[in-house]
Amino acid sequence: MESKSDTLSLRPLQDLVRRLRAPGGCPWDRAQSMGDLKQYLLEECYELLEAMDEPRSDELLEELGDLLFQIVFVAELAEEAGRFRFQEVLEGIHEKMVRRHPHVFGESAAADVDAVKRNWLRIKQQEGGGAGGGLLDSIPHALPALQKAYRMGQRAAQVGFDWESPAAVLEKVKEEIREIEGALQDRDPSKIREELGDALFALAQLARSLRQNPEESLQKSNRKFLSRFRLLEQRSRRESRPLKSLTGEEMDAWWEALKRES
Repeated sequence: MESKSDTLSLRPLQDLVRRLRAPGGCPWDRAQSMGDLKQYLLEECYELLEAMDEPRSDELLEELGDLLFQIVFVAELAEEAGRFRFQEVLEGIHEKMVRRHPHVFGESAAADVDAVKRNWLRIKQQEGGGAGGGLLDSIPHALPALQKAYRMGQRAAQVGFDWESPAAVLEKVKEEIREIEGALQDRDPSKIREELGDALFALAQLARSLRQNPEESLQKSNRKFLSRFRLLEQRSRRESRPLKSLTGEEMDAWWEALKRES
């Protein structure tokens, strides 16, 4: 016997969105525009990223559904405006993935991951007509800055514009730190801002050279700091010692103790 999940397609979700948008549907959903949906789409992407790091499958399942709903909603607005049909979205991505995997669906060969990446880049450039678009032009402007720096370095490395080793990138990071020190001595805010940006960019490239994603690394450190700071606040409440009342030495001692315990 087939279960409901065996036969369920995207059509019921499309119909649901259309019902919400139809006269007599939901006033809030009927009022949404493309601009309104941007923030919800972005929030759902971040919530999905968090769920991907959690062991609980139910959270991942729910967030995948939430993101899918937003995608169908955006497609419905485009269809209402006469821009394209949702079916074209499905057909377009299917055709693109087949076209970009000739080693699977065609007669090309790709012996390893690097070969697949080279083929992908070549096909993508051909799709763009071979002219007019730079290698970095397709990177979304709205990406978080650290992730964007990582992607730009990744793209540039595809054509050999890269350091020879992680050690060489580390030396670049050290150089940028020294330049921050010089800017601090000059007390020039614009120069400090520029050198901080250069150092962060170099750190993103160091992460890339070590096969790490800097955005994920920073998010992990953020979560670690958040967890430890909450413990710091809990101790503060237990001992009836407001954090503002602690001396610098006491604060450091508490923090180091929490680091050893966590």
